[in-house]
Amino acid sequence: MSLSVLLAAAPSPEPGGALGEAADTGGHAAGWGEDNWAPRRSPRVRNQLIVAVAITLRYLIRRALTNLIERMNRSAQAVEGTALGGLLVNAERRRQRSEAIGSVLRSVASFVIMGTAALMVLGAFKINLAPLLASAGVAGVALGFGARNLVTDFLSGVFMILEDQYGVGDTIDAGVASGEVIEVGLRVTKLRGDNGEIWYVRNGEVKRIGNLSQGWSTAGLDVTVRPTEKLEHVREAITSAAATMAKEEPWSERLWGPVEVLGLDAVLLDSMTVRVTAKTMPGKSLGVERELRWRIKQALDDAGIRMVGTLPLQVEGESTADPTAAMAAPSAYASATSPQSLAATPIPPTNLSK
Repeated sequence: MSLSVLLAAAPSPEPGGALGEAADTGGHAAGWGEDNWAPRRSPRVRNQLIVAVAITLRYLIRRALTNLIERMNRSAQAVEGTALGGLLVNAERRRQRSEAIGSVLRSVASFVIMGTAALMVLGAFKINLAPLLASAGVAGVALGFGARNLVTDFLSGVFMILEDQYGVGDTIDAGVASGEVIEVGLRVTKLRGDNGEIWYVRNGEVKRIGNLSQGWSTAGLDVTVRPTEKLEHVREAITSAAATMAKEEPWSERLWGPVEVLGLDAVLLDSMTVRVTAKTMPGKSLGVERELRWRIKQALDDAGIRMVGTLPLQVEGESTADPTAAMAAPSAYASATSPQSLAATPIPPTNLSK
C-alpha cells in the first residue's frame, strides 16, 4: 500500500482539537488584557516616562551650564596670571557675572522643563487645562502688580549683568550712590563708599551708570604760579618732572600717554594757571594726580619758580621782623575785673523814695 493511500485513509485532526483550544484561549486572554490592563497601565507608564525624561533633561542642561561656567572661570584665572591679566580681566568680577548668568539660565531651564512636564502629565489625565492656565495668568498679573518693584529690580539686574555695565572692582557713579562695586546681584548692588560705608542700591532705582573703570581715565591738575615767571621755564620744569615720572614703576604702567601741558588756563593780576593733563589707566587718575603734583612742586622749587601762596625766599643773614612789634599793648579796660574797669563802672542811683 502506498504512502498516499495511507495518508488519505488516516483521520484528519478536527478544528476543535487541543491546538485550536489553545489558540482560542490565547486570543481571549489578549483581548481581556487589551480591554482591561492597557487602558489602566498606559497613562501611568506615559506619566512616568514624561517625568523621567524631564528630570534627565533638566539634570543634563544644568550640568552643561555648570561646566560652561566653570570653563569660563578657569579661562579668566588663566588670563589673570599673565602680564596684562589685572588690566584685561578681573577674576572675581568674571566669576560673579558668570555665576549670576548661570543661575538665571538654570532657573529658566528648570521652570520651562518642569512646567512643560507638569502640563503634559495633567493632559494625560484628561484634565481641562484652560481654567488652570487662565487662573495662572490672573495670578501672574496680580503678582506682577503687587511685586512690581521686585520684578523691576530683577529684570534690571539681569540686563545689567548681560550687558556688563559694571562688575566687581569697578568704580561707578549710580546717581543715588557712588563708590567701588564689591558685589553684584540680581536685585541689589553693593558699593563701598569713599569713607568706607557700604551702599545697598536696588537695581531698579538706577537710572544711569557712570563707570569710571572702563576705557581710560584722565588726570588733570592746575599749576598756579606768579605772573612774572617765564612760561618756557615753567613748561620745561613740568615736562622734566613728567618725563622722569613716566620712566619709573609703577607709573610707567599707569600712564597711558605723555603728560601734556595744554597751556594757560587763566591769567590774573596776581597769578596765572597752567593746565596739565595725562591719560591714565582706568581708576588710577587720582593717584597719578597726587604723584604728578608732588613732582611738579619739587621741580618748580629746584628751578626757583614760586607758586602762588608760598612764602618768598629768605636772604641769608637777614633778620626777620617781629610780627608782634606793630601790635598795641592790651588795654586794661579789656578785663571786667581789672581795677580800671571797676573804677570806671557807673555808680547806681540811690532810691530817694525811702
